[in-house]
Order: sequence, then structure tokens, then C-alpha cells
Amino acid sequence: MLEVKIVETKNELLEFIKFPWKIYKNDPYWVPQLISETKSIFDTKKNPFWKHSEYRLFLVKQDKEILGRVAGIIDRNYIQFQEELTGFFGFFECINDINVCEQLMFSVKNWLKIKGMKKILGPTSPSTNDEMGFLLEGFDSSPYLMMPYNPEYYLELITGVGFRKAKDLYAYNLTQNSIPYERLKKIVEAVTKKTPGLKIHNLNIKNFYKEIEFARNIYNSAWEKNWGFVPWTKEEFDYQSKKLKNLLLPETTLFATINDKPVGMLIAVPNYNCILKNLNGKLGPVELIKFLINKNKINTLRIMIMGVVKEYRNRGIEALLYYNVINNAIKKGFYEGELSWILEDNIMMTRSAEMLGGKLYKKYRVFEMEL
Repeated sequence: MLEVKIVETKNELLEFIKFPWKIYKNDPYWVPQLISETKSIFDTKKNPFWKHSEYRLFLVKQDKEILGRVAGIIDRNYIQFQEELTGFFGFFECINDINVCEQLMFSVKNWLKIKGMKKILGPTSPSTNDEMGFLLEGFDSSPYLMMPYNPEYYLELITGVGFRKAKDLYAYNLTQNSIPYERLKKIVEAVTKKTPGLKIHNLNIKNFYKEIEFARNIYNSAWEKNWGFVPWTKEEFDYQSKKLKNLLLPETTLFATINDKPVGMLIAVPNYNCILKNLNGKLGPVELIKFLINKNKINTLRIMIMGVVKEYRNRGIEALLYYNVINNAIKKGFYEGELSWILEDNIMMTRSAEMLGGKLYKKYRVFEMEL
């Protein structure tokens, strides 16, 4: 008989966090996330996201064996900004059994209903600013850093319990040989000539937190009208940036300014999943040495953030950011990358990806249901 258990103790939280090892035991493409990092996500005292949010974690067991897990999440900032009573499900993992899935989703939906929510959206882990969606297409390779991965049968499970498509997200593969350099160079020359005072600069580590505040303002402005968007608070952005500080490369973290006013940014991060894949979720002294030895051998990277504030769009600033990051990345030894994720109906971004020679090679789907 299936039993639903609410996670309440530290040991149960650890069971929740370690359950994916059962699902992906023989999957060659899965990248185990750091156990310590996942713990930090649920740390309500340290993670500022929980100052305006709350969660409830559920496990489904049979004879003490865990068969599935899910989180119910309520983000009050999302509700206020989007003006809709939407809750989320995330951190979903489940054996291939519709009955287990039904128990998980019944539990999370019931909790959200009690909390007054009218709709459920997901998966988000934990918010729309984090990992989002189930992998829909592209199961033949490992995910890039901070991108989701799941068994293909999750799609059947989630639709089997009544969820429908809310939105698809795209990932484009870029290679050194696919980029139309000459065309891009001509666009950049025209843009630079047309826009006096336009400059691109690398991240200045010495002024890290000043630069990060520029990044937060650009992010919140550039993404404001995007589907599912919720603004970062200063505390959240600083918290996440501090964790990423030692992972960022100045040469692939770029800002566009016009007369010293920040108007755009692009952040591309080495694909550390290449290393994480072999650490098995641990980061002790031995694993840390492995990480430090191998971090400079990574030759792929993910363009994870690119945005220009509204009043400066369609001026070619995007092309200038791409041109600079591509040149810098090649000099650093990167030969391939991923541009992700992009909303399926963000025409400007999908055209930019195609203009760069990008190949649409992975799709992700976010699901929804009325409560």
C-alpha cells in the first residue's frame, strides 16, 4: 500500500535529496547535483527566497521504500507580480508508476488548494528563475549546468494525471564552426558606428557587488514582460551571485554601457556539469581537488543570461555582446556551447540564436493545471 509522507526531519530531507540516485542509477547522461547545494536550497534561514516563499515536501513510500518525491512551492512575489494565485510543483522524481505519480500530485495540489491557490505550474526548482521544465526532446546527451534532465516517461506520467502544456523552452547548440563571423562582424561594425558611447566591458571582480547590482537591474528590466517572470530581490540576487562568484569568468561575463550607463549584459558560464558528473554529488576534500584540477579543462559553456533593457533593444547591442563573448570564449579554449533557455514564442531571441548558427537541439516543457 502506498503511503504519503510529509518531510519533517533532517533525515527525511536527506532521503528526499538522495532519491534521484535510485531513478538515474543506470542513466549515462544524468549529472548528480551536489547534495550540499540541494540542502542549501531548502535552508529557510540562509536562502532569502524563502523570505517571501514557502514549501512542503512529500515522499511516497511502500514498505518504507521511497518511490517518488515532489515539492509544493508558493512564491508570494510571483503571485504579487503576475497577479494570479499560482503555486508550483518542483523537484519531481518518480518511478514509472502512474499510481505513485497520482499520489504525489494529489498531495501537492491539495496543499496548494488549502493555501488558496487556483492553479499549479511546474516543474520549477524552486522558482521560475531556476531550473524549469521537463526535458521534452534531446535525451541523447547530458544537460548543461543548471539545466534539467529527466527520464522520458515523466512526460507520460504528468499528462496521465491531467496536466497540460503551459510553455516550451528551447536550448540551442552553438559550435565554433557554425558561427557566421563575417556577417556578425559587419553588424557589430555598423552598430558601433551608429551608437557613440557604446562599450562592452568584462566583469570587474574588484567591483563585483557593484557590477552585480547592475546585473540585477538589467535582468529585472530586460525580462519584465516575459512569461512567468518574477523579479529578483537584491538579497536573492546577491546570495546567488556570491555562490557563482568563483565560477564566473570575467571574459564571458559582459556588460554593455552607453556613456557609462549599463544597458545590457551577457553571462556565459563554463559547463561545470562535465566535472560534477563524476563527483557523485559529493564535494569533500578529494572531490574538491578533482574539481580544481579539471575546471580549466572544460571546453564548453552555457550562455545562460542575455538581456538588454527595453529602451535600448533592436539597436544591435545584442549582436555586440554575442560577438565579444564568442571571441573571448574561443581565446579561452571553448569550442562549443549552449544558449538556453529561450521561450518558444520569444521571436527576437530565437532569431538571434539562429543568426548565430545555433541548432535547436533540446526542448523543455512546463505544465499547468487549474485547481
